[in-house]
Amino acid sequence: MNKEDLAYWIKAMEQIAIDAHKDQTRNDGKTPYMKHVYGVANAVEDKLKPIALGHDLVEDTPITIEELIAVGFPKYITDAVELLTHKKGVSNMDYWKKILKNPDAAIVKIADIKYNLSDSPSDHARVKYEKALKLFAMSGYSV
Repeated sequence: MNKEDLAYWIKAMEQIAIDAHKDQTRNDGKTPYMKHVYGVANAVEDKLKPIALGHDLVEDTPITIEELIAVGFPKYITDAVELLTHKKGVSNMDYWKKILKNPDAAIVKIADIKYNLSDSPSDHARVKYEKALKLFAMSGYSV
């Protein structure tokens, strides 16, 4: 993908994320959710920014993978966003193991976890995130 195409997909996903997350806040009830989305996107290389910008769309908003596909997002983006969508009834371990199969999704998930750890997580969340990072590290990813 050339730089112009990548810039287009970054901007397109950013606008979708801004619109979809506009009324959402972080756990404190005050911080706009987009601060988290931008934090994750700023932690990854340019090729992964559209994935990072969309990493919570399908899980936390009415946006669907089918809509992202219909808009024309490249398969590497939609495949990773779909993997990053934690579906109801799927254990954390099974969710993380599926992500491990896609390096792009794995790198974005690590950035997501690191951002969440920097954002005053509960003790329960901290334990969960540390378990995930250990799994990613044992699978050869740099955490």
